[in-house]
Amino acid sequence: QVQLVESGGGLVQAGGSLRLSCVASLRSFSSYRLGWFRQAPGKEREFVAAINRNGASTLYTESVKGRFTVSRDNSKNTMFLQMNSLKPEDSAVYYCAADFSVINLPSTSQTEYHNWGQGTQVTVSS
Repeated sequence: QVQLVESGGGLVQAGGSLRLSCVASLRSFSSYRLGWFRQAPGKEREFVAAINRNGASTLYTESVKGRFTVSRDNSKNTMFLQMNSLKPEDSAVYYCAADFSVINLPSTSQTEYHNWGQGTQVTVSS
């Protein structure tokens, strides 16, 4: 059974930083492309960042470019999201997602991810 577990969320002041982690119980972790998504209250879940299978290629939504960095450690079955210069509008539940794929490109599409974590809350105070 595939399990993704996020951690690292919390309450931080605007301008601060947080580092999210996503640990996956996946065989052949390096065969999965990974993504981060977020959902704020009353809003649809949206794409944040994605990384391909070997970590060489990444994508970001425009609003987080230059502030967030996605990375992965395939030896530890873990993906990270380093979030700097946080803003109140970054407040949301953050989810990690995994897609087993032969395509070594990151994906922004939620429908392509078939494995999801339970989420971790990030709250940024102004």
